[in-house]
Amino acid sequence: MTDATDPIARYLAPAQVAELLCIEVDEVVALVMEGRLRGARLGLPARWRIEEASLAEYLEGQTEEARLIALWNEADAASFPELWGGRRTRP
Repeated sequence: MTDATDPIARYLAPAQVAELLCIEVDEVVALVMEGRLRGARLGLPARWRIEEASLAEYLEGQTEEARLIALWNEADAASFPELWGGRRTRP
């Protein structure tokens, strides 16, 4: 990916991004339209291009989201008394 000090942004074709993310090209364009990836229509004829730095940020966000979900699931599993030997109430 690019260095933050690089003055020239690098762009990838939606097909390249789709291959990296293992998704369809239409899904890449949808991520751009949703604002989750930064992209622009460049050239003549205009074609979608996705900023490489945006892809890196997206992947970092996805990684953090997966980490938080894993922590949540771990905490949720630990909240069951039968797992950690909680007290039983007597009738």
